[in-house]
Amino acid sequence: MVQVLSASAITLRDLIDKFHLRYIEDASFFPEWQIDLPDVTSEERRVLDKVKSAYLNLVTDPPVLEKPIQLVMVSPLLLLADFYLSPYQVKTEKSVEVTEENEGVIITGALDILVLKEKLWLLVIESKRAALSIESGLAQLLSYLLGRPDGNRLGYGLITNGENFLFVKLMSQDVPVYATSRYFSVRNPGNDLYEILRILKKMRDS
Repeated sequence: MVQVLSASAITLRDLIDKFHLRYIEDASFFPEWQIDLPDVTSEERRVLDKVKSAYLNLVTDPPVLEKPIQLVMVSPLLLLADFYLSPYQVKTEKSVEVTEENEGVIITGALDILVLKEKLWLLVIESKRAALSIESGLAQLLSYLLGRPDGNRLGYGLITNGENFLFVKLMSQDVPVYATSRYFSVRNPGNDLYEILRILKKMRDS
């Protein structure tokens, strides 16, 4: 009997049991968020300072929903990282279906933002309401990465609730494995958006 699960209700335990997903702590598996990151220009810093100010203004009047987070936080980052330019394509609300033949499991859902290059899923972005934690979106994001068309190639993901950001890398080999970056937060001193943009540029060029 085929079991259909909603990606929004999926858990890490579901992905481990049904798809044999494995977490890797080895830093060498995910160097893209740490090593040889591109510079951020003074003009990019100026824009990101305004983005941070806009977010802090946004959250003074909760609730803050997913669409405002995408507009205020995600869209400027994608613009500065040149993901709106050729050869990249940005898709929104794209339906995804993940099938595990052995277990008879189908996971369905619609991801928030997908960045494509020659049908390679470079970046999947799952944005959550500001009141929700990043962890609440991790299993959902991983299920979308598992569902990309060429499962043998790597995929990157980014989860944000506006305040916090977490990068994810997944590689489907004999079994799918993934790793995460550290948390980045708009509330940290300085402006973590600089570092987030540097990582996006690195992923763009990887």
